[in-house]
Amino acid sequence: MSEDRILLAHGDGGQLMAELIESVFVSRLGTGEPRGDDSAVLGGTGSQPVSYNQLVFTTDAFVVEPIFFPGGDIGRLAVCGTVNDLATAGARPLALSASFILEEGLPISDLERIVGSMAETAQEAQVRVICGDTKVVPRGSADRVYISTSGVGGVAEGVHVSGANGKPGDSVLVSGPVGDHGLAVLSRREGLEFESEIVSDCAPLAHMVQSLLAAAPEVHALRDPTRGGLATALNEIARQSQVEIEVVEEAVPVRPAVAAACELLGLDPLYAANEGKMVVIVAAEQAEAALAALRAHPLGREAALIGQVREGKPGRVLLQTPLGTHRVLDRHVGEQMPRIC
Repeated sequence: MSEDRILLAHGDGGQLMAELIESVFVSRLGTGEPRGDDSAVLGGTGSQPVSYNQLVFTTDAFVVEPIFFPGGDIGRLAVCGTVNDLATAGARPLALSASFILEEGLPISDLERIVGSMAETAQEAQVRVICGDTKVVPRGSADRVYISTSGVGGVAEGVHVSGANGKPGDSVLVSGPVGDHGLAVLSRREGLEFESEIVSDCAPLAHMVQSLLAAAPEVHALRDPTRGGLATALNEIARQSQVEIEVVEEAVPVRPAVAAACELLGLDPLYAANEGKMVVIVAAEQAEAALAALRAHPLGREAALIGQVREGKPGRVLLQTPLGTHRVLDRHVGEQMPRIC
């Protein structure tokens, strides 16, 4: 292509659009199969020929600012976010779609970097982006690039994971330190520098979840604590399952750099976004096996047991403080950090 920035003509269905699709999207995300139809055949994606008890479907949109941040970018985020949503149902990702809204003036080199990152992350997650769409809007109508994704996954026989399945007596685990993504994005957006760089935890978790389910079949609920962080994810499970959840504050892993940044900025890491962590509700008798499985995986090395499910007041989350007292850990009203995923 002769142009180095997105033009409105790149979205008009003509020659420039065809060149953009071929040179940027197909060259990086293409499956090597015949193209040109308005829909993709799922069975032709190279997905593993495995028989699944159920199919699950999810959709999401990504509007992060900035689009490049320590540890990732909007492309990696789009794949990880969709794969991880499938993983919360215990599903193996089978295929993704991706729709791009591009602002006039976006450097094509930035788009190539984003799409290349998506391709690398999809390969890491062993899933393919098999179809998509591209629209171009006038300058000032968007913020460089928005990505909307959908994903299909397969759930194996015997796997029954839902936010509504938490039971009194269950243990609560988290797969690693919380708050990394939210603080990484915020620091880059605001030009903040800390003694230690904070890097996003953005990562696809489906393989880790499959290892977890193999080791601990009595995993009852999974949730990726993205917007609203750990506190919001726990509240969602407590409300769905109509149980009370107690979390020990000192047991929740938080990296020192994140804790220091939150203290400086007046933020609570329990409400900060994550893009590579999983909350696990598992039968107490399998908690140790679940913890071992998480820690055996590179993305779960710092997993921790942080609390338990109780009868108590349905839908409530309590935080046990270092002083031994309790306070209600409610859902946050408003966003601590907008535009983080």
